[in-house]
Amino acid sequence: MSHTFLLEEGRWTFKGHWLERQGLPVPIAGKTLIAWGQQSWFTWVTRLEFPQGEHPQMTLQYRGRLDLGDRFYNFVLQHSTLGRVEGEGWIAPDSIVQQYQVISEDDRQSQRRNGFESLHRLDEKTYLFSGGTFVGPALITTMEATLQRQG
Repeated sequence: MSHTFLLEEGRWTFKGHWLERQGLPVPIAGKTLIAWGQQSWFTWVTRLEFPQGEHPQMTLQYRGRLDLGDRFYNFVLQHSTLGRVEGEGWIAPDSIVQQYQVISEDDRQSQRRNGFESLHRLDEKTYLFSGGTFVGPALITTMEATLQRQG
């Protein structure tokens, strides 16, 4: 069984929880769209909402290049909260793992941030997502979710 997330175009729903260092888990839901263009370039757009209105909506727009047969890729991400982000990803047999560094942040965030994301395949239509953001060595936010392929 090969990966269907990222390696194939598709629409996904996103449902899970957002956690902050001093808070309780907060429900989060959204949608993800994966599209492929010419010369092995992909676009990955995710829009996340907090159904109970605890935080403003988040939009994540990834763009990267992954040649057929490669397991490693680089990407840039425009994140509505973090700003411009650069990272790399690895395609493992059962997971897609990414790490990133925030390149430009808004004026409210003066400390260097970085993070990780892991997508573990359960089956062709279901992935488990976990990720987190760090300031220095401190984990300040984390998110867990299930992604379901639509159609």
